Amino acid sequence: MLLPAPLSQYVRSVQSLSRKWSTHDQLRHNDSRKSLAHRLTDVFLRVWDLGFTALPGAIGMYALSVGVGNLSQTLPEPVYALLSGLNAATVGIIAVSAVQLAEKAIRDKISRILIIFGACAGLCYNTLWYFPTLMLGGGLVVAVWDGSLYAHVQRVKSAWRNRHNRPTDSEVAANTTPVEMAPVQPGEAERSETIRSRKKVNSGDAPSSLPVNLAGPSSSAPSAEIEVTQSPGYVIRIRTGFAILTVFFASFIALLVTRGKLAAPPLVLDLFTSMYLAGTVIFGGGPVVIPLLRSYVVSPGWVSARDFLIGLAIIQAFPGPNFNFAVFLGALALQPTRFPTVFGAFLGWLGIFVPGLALAVAFQSFWSVLRRNKYAIYILRGVNATAIGLVFTAVYRLWEIGYLTSQNTAGQSLANEPWWVVVTTISYAGNAWFKVPPAVSIVIGAILGLSWYGAVGR
Repeated sequence: MLLPAPLSQYVRSVQSLSRKWSTHDQLRHNDSRKSLAHRLTDVFLRVWDLGFTALPGAIGMYALSVGVGNLSQTLPEPVYALLSGLNAATVGIIAVSAVQLAEKAIRDKISRILIIFGACAGLCYNTLWYFPTLMLGGGLVVAVWDGSLYAHVQRVKSAWRNRHNRPTDSEVAANTTPVEMAPVQPGEAERSETIRSRKKVNSGDAPSSLPVNLAGPSSSAPSAEIEVTQSPGYVIRIRTGFAILTVFFASFIALLVTRGKLAAPPLVLDLFTSMYLAGTVIFGGGPVVIPLLRSYVVSPGWVSARDFLIGLAIIQAFPGPNFNFAVFLGALALQPTRFPTVFGAFLGWLGIFVPGLALAVAFQSFWSVLRRNKYAIYILRGVNATAIGLVFTAVYRLWEIGYLTSQNTAGQSLANEPWWVVVTTISYAGNAWFKVPPAVSIVIGAILGLSWYGAVGR
């Protein structure tokens, strides 16, 4: 039997409301039955799913390490030209990343100052504790500036600009003249309050994800009714995050103390500790970690400077993050030992990825509290700006070691040969202005390097 149109609409509305409520209740019941271990496992699997594209790059870098490890000490001259072209193109790509990150981070003058400060200070010194100290200092500067100092400076500037503008006696009298207030009609106060409440909601004072229904003047409800609709999600408790953070820092300290107490620590322990430290102290992405990794593996003699630059140039054309470079370095570091190279690759990958993963999961539990603290947001903004400045430092340091020859396999400045400046410029312009993919820019750099050798390098 067909129902009248208005009645059929009411029935459909009730049925739809019933279905939504049953679905919401079922989801809430399913979430409550899931254990903490299941939720943590889900978080790790989701992170792994997001980083799954890193796996092909890691496999490729391990295969590259096997090939590079079998190279002779002296390479043909065209190979050095090819590698120099790859390095020049790599510098251009990293420079594009630095500029794009700076454009996103710059919001005011203090952000510009901190980016310049991070870039200049990073050029002056390079050690384990230096980069984190710079970033923490930048965070504290923004906290002090945005927290209180900026308001004081603005008041002083305003007072200085208006120091000659003194109000006359007539202006003071006019400002103090009593104003006759119009009588307020009954009901107008309630309507004004309702309008102000609606303006606050529309202006964004209430979260956009919370639909708010404000009761009007004629409503008999004593207060505004707020409907909260949230999608089911996984929340890590603060005590769980604190436990993860405690275990992480305990392992961090244990590795440092163990390596410091041993007169000659095993290479396996030394390698894993170095990668663990690099993954812990670096904030700002792959380009920032490259100079630090070079000091960790090239200075002790685990990896030659030539092999380091070969891996650095080729990883730009591989999928996944630059942190996969640790796979290449770990495999080469253990090649002369009795351990298999795949074990070194695994240690490098684990050491550089686990700190970031552990800290991300731990701070997820604190973020719901920290995001309400304005000073925490100020500190993170300052840390981010300073870290981006360190990316510019990485560009300069790579520029200074990118030119390889048979006489100088440790690397020299790309500025020693004008052609490499041309290659870097082409790589930068193609990636920034013409949206050329990084892999294509790397191939173009290799072709230009071989072209240089064919024309003037012989």
